[in-house]
Amino acid sequence: MRGTAAPNRSPDSLIALCGIERDFAMQGEIVRALRGVDIAIERNQFVAITGPSGSGKSTLMNLIGCLDAPTRGEYWLDGSLVSSLGEAELARVRNRKIGFVFQSYNLLPRATALGNVELPLVYAGMGKGERSSLAEQALVRVKLADRMRHRPGQLSGGQRQRVAIARALVNRPSILLADEPTGNLDSRTGAEIMELFDELHDAGQTVILVTHEADLAVRAQRRLHLRDGAVARDLESTPVEAGGGGE
Repeated sequence: MRGTAAPNRSPDSLIALCGIERDFAMQGEIVRALRGVDIAIERNQFVAITGPSGSGKSTLMNLIGCLDAPTRGEYWLDGSLVSSLGEAELARVRNRKIGFVFQSYNLLPRATALGNVELPLVYAGMGKGERSSLAEQALVRVKLADRMRHRPGQLSGGQRQRVAIARALVNRPSILLADEPTGNLDSRTGAEIMELFDELHDAGQTVILVTHEADLAVRAQRRLHLRDGAVARDLESTPVEAGGGGE
């Protein structure tokens, strides 16, 4: 669905959140998880969303990922007003435009790496030959060409996360949305995964990273720090910070 341009939205904006609020009813009370969030994210930005527990970062991630809808406000994604869409339409947007990477990998244990990566293309109704070719290309991109026929139980944690990243990339999404992607990994393997995100960003991929770890957030081009459901800080990282500084 398309309409008039969103307020404060430049032609290069991939994401524009305008006055976003999200309320939840809990035990007879209304909890305001997001309070008037206004954010524009350009194409090919690497953005980290940080904040303490209860700050609203998970709620914001769910809204950006079209897993939830705002109570009030507008969400524009790639020129379309998605905040007005129903569940079926949101599901189509998710499958076409958003690649998800989760802390727990979410791989099918009995499927090979190739089979796991093919899944979004199966849901999209793509033929076997084409989807196998695209899945192979995605696995090559994350440096797992020699592990395509292995099942998750035969892979290390870092390799499983690379499979999950390949699956997120296979539909060539507008956004790669990563939720604590190194949370189950040791520090060395986590650093390798972050290097992969750096490479994907350098190649033109828009990356949104949700994390509570400051040393991961400073690797991003931009940091949005939430507190009490609002953006408390919006910081651009410098090359010095990205090399390993903290907030």
